[in-house]
Amino acid sequence: MKISKKDALMWFEFFSEYCQNEKLFPKQQEIVFAVFHQIERAVRHQNELLKAKISGLKTLENRTLYVGDSEKFPAGCRSCLLGTGLSAVRKTNTCNANCRFCYNYGEMDMIEPIGEGMWEIGGTKFREEDIELLISISNRPTGISYVYLEPFMEIEKYYGVIGKFKSAGIHQHMYTNGINANEENLKALGEAGLDELRFNLGATNASDRVIENIGIAKKYIPAVGIETPMTKELFTQFMRKKDRILSTGLDFMNCAELHLNPNNILNYEGENMYISRHGYISPVWSRSLTLQFMKIADDEKWPIAVHDCSNDTKFARDLNLRAKEGGWFGASNYGCEFEFTPYEAFLPVLRDDSFRFLEEEELPEGYRPGEMIY
Repeated sequence: MKISKKDALMWFEFFSEYCQNEKLFPKQQEIVFAVFHQIERAVRHQNELLKAKISGLKTLENRTLYVGDSEKFPAGCRSCLLGTGLSAVRKTNTCNANCRFCYNYGEMDMIEPIGEGMWEIGGTKFREEDIELLISISNRPTGISYVYLEPFMEIEKYYGVIGKFKSAGIHQHMYTNGINANEENLKALGEAGLDELRFNLGATNASDRVIENIGIAKKYIPAVGIETPMTKELFTQFMRKKDRILSTGLDFMNCAELHLNPNNILNYEGENMYISRHGYISPVWSRSLTLQFMKIADDEKWPIAVHDCSNDTKFARDLNLRAKEGGWFGASNYGCEFEFTPYEAFLPVLRDDSFRFLEEEELPEGYRPGEMIY
């Protein structure tokens, strides 16, 4: 069903007003899925045109796209996409930033603690002295990552655990907004054995202080880069400070496609949205900006790897992880983060005259207003 944009808008206005928080009948679901397909197909077409303009575009075994120095493509991402996945180590439930793109936006005071003296690995609670037992029993992952929320809020607690995983030969990377980073704790992280540090530069709107900390980190940690959801603000600020950022000696930049959940979607109200494979909901412009960003990096031969960490990449990541875990053929945890479809989020793109569907047809019999029963 190649539903027209006019009919798509009519039905989504109806669903937004009368079908919130309830399950639709099968024919109504067909309408919704047809609209999703039309929007996504148009978005993918736009992105394919942008990709075609990047002469140096490369793939990592067809699982993701990047440009630049292949030797600097982050090992943590290789582990995620080719190895045994992204094994999360959780400790810190607080943060010193308030990012509108954060998945925990608006609920920072309600994040449950891991527990004093405890670490969460694979959904299980461990004490630091349990790490050797874990490593001796479980299959060793190719890599682990320190997430949830800002580790530098209590970074001194991480050094011992990092040392234990280092001794086991497991690649480790960490995410930070960089606000609390300094020469002392960055040096300590390097000495503990951290392999890779990723700065969320968008969390501070590319502050000069964090840019300076990227350069300091590079003195002590083997691989240092930036990983931030690609937003309009980040794109603008990076280009303003491009020379200074690149002069830090960083190795890579992961441009994550911004995807939204019930916590942060209202921060982007009114933006054109699409849904990828009935899974992540994202502003149309996020990946478009990444591809434009990559073209500039490729044209100007930046001395780093720039990675398109898109919804497509996340889909490949989950397929890889489930396959490595012994999941059935086609198994994946990739999916939508909304219990009920937020129909109103797609009204702006359907009302945008500049956004066009590639093909349109009249609604078939039984799917028109007044005809649909089930």
